[in-house]
Amino acid sequence: MEPLDKEEKIACVIGDRSTSDVVVRLRTQEGRDDWLYCHSEILVKNCKYFADRLSENWPTCQILDSRNCVDVYCQESNFDYHVNLIRLLYIAIDGSVDDLWHGVRNALGILQVAVELGCPQIITACVNYLEAVTWEEAEEEEILKIVPRMGLQAKPILARLQPVNQSAIINIFVSAIRFATSSPPQQMNDLKSSAQEQLEYMLTEDDDAPLLTADDNIKHEVKECVNKLFSRFNDSLIALYCGSTTESLFETGNIMLFQSYLADLSWVCQILIKLEIMREFVEYWLDASEKIVKVLEQGNSTTEVLEIRLRAIEVTSKVLEAIGYGTVVLPTTKRLQVLKVWLPFVRVTKPLIDSVAMDCVNAMLLKIDGELWQSLESTFVSIILALPSEDQADVLTEWLDNEYMQYPDLTEAFEVWCYRSKVAKRRLSMPGDEHVMTMNMS
Repeated sequence: MEPLDKEEKIACVIGDRSTSDVVVRLRTQEGRDDWLYCHSEILVKNCKYFADRLSENWPTCQILDSRNCVDVYCQESNFDYHVNLIRLLYIAIDGSVDDLWHGVRNALGILQVAVELGCPQIITACVNYLEAVTWEEAEEEEILKIVPRMGLQAKPILARLQPVNQSAIINIFVSAIRFATSSPPQQMNDLKSSAQEQLEYMLTEDDDAPLLTADDNIKHEVKECVNKLFSRFNDSLIALYCGSTTESLFETGNIMLFQSYLADLSWVCQILIKLEIMREFVEYWLDASEKIVKVLEQGNSTTEVLEIRLRAIEVTSKVLEAIGYGTVVLPTTKRLQVLKVWLPFVRVTKPLIDSVAMDCVNAMLLKIDGELWQSLESTFVSIILALPSEDQADVLTEWLDNEYMQYPDLTEAFEVWCYRSKVAKRRLSMPGDEHVMTMNMS
């Protein structure tokens, strides 16, 4: 056997006292003092702090044992991270080993120590790991507190949290609104509902400003999507309205499709209200109202049919709010027409829903919202009070003669009408106001 020209290099292992030439003392203010037997070759190569401390240029390098023992002071909360970092100095970190970090918190703690002591290889490895893995909410908050103080070397970690440019926001909004107003297969309904929720969230002003400020192009795109939805709903409505049998609505497929359209229309109202472009929707709904009511009045009052009626009332409620509170200004004839169509329908439908609601199971199916009825009643009153006095009198007379006068309760409108009528009569008898009243009545 031929002798070796050079001695085989012995691998350095942390904690091996027989080969160690330097001791790292980890010390805390609480008095903890742990010794780690290390190797200067490893420490100097991979860490600037140890390279400086073990350098000939360090001021105390000539003091006895100063080069054989290096003190590192740390907080008790960071102690384990210091130990882990020193162990990592002994591992070749070249991106081929990914399971060194044991979670986000541990990697973040090691990163802090690596930045403090100047360990570029470990910093890079920590940054690459944290940038690549998912974070829990608490971990994300901790990252936001710590990482921005680390400068450019840790910047990649924050890439997923940076504000998105407006162009990217618009692109995702347009794609989402197209999908949210489409009619995908039933198995994609959950995805569609999620898209609808996020679109509404993007436009909502809460603790933060809306993610998207809609311009004319965005509004045009939304209108186009809504028009396509209207078109599909209208095709379904015409088919049911002109059907040869009254059972057409109550076939399972028709019920599900019609209910889906109504749910989408109810949701899209929220978007249109936020974008302040409700007029076209209101006008379409008014034009289609008589057909919608006729279709919904077909057949018996099963739970499924009542649910569809309720969804139609939800849409109507949003339309009436836009009319009643001046968001969409309509002439008297149209405001009176909407009352004549929907007031009788709501008046008859509510008792039917209330009776079914006595059954807890069916009540859940109908998802009854007490605020809906209260809001709808207030809106009816507002629309009635904005009509000419003679038209108000006709509506109130019909209400007083109706067996379903309990809802909507138009007492407030009746009281205001009586007061206004009495005052109007007094004003007419006042000499200075007679010509004014005559002009208004002509």
